[in-house]
Amino acid sequence: FVASVGGIVKYGNQRQPPDTNDVNHWFSIMKRVISLALLMISSGCASAAGGSWSADSTGATLSHKGVSVTSRSLSPSVGIPAGATIQDVVWRYQLLNPAPAGLAVQLCSPLRCFWLDSANGQSSALQGESAASPLTMTLQIPGKGVIYPPVRVVSQQVIVNYR
Repeated sequence: FVASVGGIVKYGNQRQPPDTNDVNHWFSIMKRVISLALLMISSGCASAAGGSWSADSTGATLSHKGVSVTSRSLSPSVGIPAGATIQDVVWRYQLLNPAPAGLAVQLCSPLRCFWLDSANGQSSALQGESAASPLTMTLQIPGKGVIYPPVRVVSQQVIVNYR
């Protein structure tokens, strides 16, 4: 239908333009502006909070005591923001057989390493390192001789949380 209301022609269910002197109209606009501003601020806070990356692969095999072996690198598969630094690292590795006595495992960045106290855990020992740095696991057993069966890491995983 067609109707004329206050000099404005209205077709069907179309709405009339708002009265710019109407307080409810301005209140509605201000609510939208404030909501948008809060959304933008919270988005900015979320990006400042950082993110995370994860990587996994098969690990190294250790067959002799007194020797260290290093796994292949665990690296981010996505771009990391410039200047992002590690906050903490979560790790998990699984061996083919039970861990032999004396097995020592380190998680390393290019600049430093720390000893892992279990096959899974979380640490802030690499805090401040570049979040784009690749990580490796190093295995060793002190002493001399052949290890039988060899220590075989069938899976290793890290999750790097950064800011």
